[in-house]
Amino acid sequence: MRSKKLKSFTSIVIVLVMLLFVLTGCSSGDKTSSEDIPKVGDLKYENTLELKYAEQFKVYNYEGGYSLIKITEGDDILIIPEGGKVPQDIEDNIIVLQQPIDDIYMVATSAMSLVSSIDGLDSIGFSCVEADGWYIEAAAEAMRQGRILYAGKYSAPDYEMLVGKNCGLAVESTMILHNPEVKEKLEELGIKVIIERSSYETHPLARTEWVKLYGVLLGKQKEAEEVFEREVSIMNELENIENTGKTVAFFYINSNGGVVTRKSDDYVPKMIEIAGGKYIFEDLGDPEKRTSTVNMQLEQFYASAKDADYIFYNSSIVSEVRSMEELLQLSPVLADFKAVKEGNVWCTGKNLFQETDKLGSVIRDMNTILTSEDESLDKLDYFFKVK
Repeated sequence: MRSKKLKSFTSIVIVLVMLLFVLTGCSSGDKTSSEDIPKVGDLKYENTLELKYAEQFKVYNYEGGYSLIKITEGDDILIIPEGGKVPQDIEDNIIVLQQPIDDIYMVATSAMSLVSSIDGLDSIGFSCVEADGWYIEAAAEAMRQGRILYAGKYSAPDYEMLVGKNCGLAVESTMILHNPEVKEKLEELGIKVIIERSSYETHPLARTEWVKLYGVLLGKQKEAEEVFEREVSIMNELENIENTGKTVAFFYINSNGGVVTRKSDDYVPKMIEIAGGKYIFEDLGDPEKRTSTVNMQLEQFYASAKDADYIFYNSSIVSEVRSMEELLQLSPVLADFKAVKEGNVWCTGKNLFQETDKLGSVIRDMNTILTSEDESLDKLDYFFKVK
C-alpha cells in the first residue's frame, strides 16, 4: 500500500515539474530565466545563443529572425533581418542594424580573421590597417584589389571617405575609449559604432567564440559554429595530456630595453597551460586591471625568468627574431638564460594575434614544441625556432 502511494506521489511530482517547464517556457538547452530575457518591443523571445567560453557578450533570438546582442558593459545591438521592420517602442540606447550589413569600417584588428573565417569579407569596406600590415592573406588581398579601402587608423579615421562611400558601421576595439571624441564624431556623421570586448576574455577559445557574434551580425551563424567547433575539437585532443612541468617565458624587448610580458591571468598563459606547460610567472599583474601586458625592468625579469625551460619570444608588435645573435643584440643578458643555453627559444609569427579564429591551432603548436623532438617541429604554423 505504501509503495503504491509513493509511486502515485512521484508521478504527481514529475507532472508538476513538467508543467512548470511548459509554463515558464524553459527547456533543457536554454538556461536563461524569464527575468534575464530583454524585452524588445513586441518581439517574441525564442532562445539564447549557447556560449561555451565567452563571457563578454550574449545573444537573444526572437521570432522572425531578430537577434539582440548584449555586450558586457557596452552596447545593445538589435539585428533586423533583411526585409524586417524595426519594432515599435524599443529603448533609445539600442543600436539598430538592418541586414544585409555592408561597408563596415573594421578597426578591431582581432575581428578581421573571425569575419574572414566565415567568408564575410564582402561586408568589410574599410580597414584601419594598410594591406602590408595584415597577416591574414584574404584581408591583405582584398585591400590590394581595392575591395577593402584603408580609411585611417582608429584615432584618425578618414571621415570624408567613410561618409562619401556610405559606411554605416564601425567595429572598434576598446582602444577607442582613449579617443572618445572619435566615437562621438563618427556617430555625429551617422556612422554607428560597436565596441567589441573580446580582448577582455580570459580563456583563449572565448576569444575565438566571438566568431558567433559576427555570425549573427552577418547572417552566417552556421559558418560561425563550424569555425568555433573546429578549434574546440583541436583543444579537446589535448584534454588528457599530462602537464610536462616545463616552464615558459613569453615576452618581448621594447625599444627602451625593458621587458613586456603577460599577466598571469591572461589568455596566453592559459594557452601555455592547456598545451601542457607552465607559465613562469604565477602571480604577475593586477587582476583588477583590464590590461593584458606587464612592463618589467630587465633586472626584475632576469631574476624571475632566467631558469625558464622555454622562451616564446613575442614578435606580434616588434620585429621577428631569426637568430640567437639577433636575440642577444636586443639584450646580452639573455645569454645567461637556461632556455638560450639549451636552444629552446622560439619566436612567434606575425600572424599569431591576428588569427583569432585559430587559437586552438596555436595551442596545438605550443604542445608540439613542448613534447616533440622530430620533424614535426619544422611544420608549425605560428612559431619558428630561433637558431
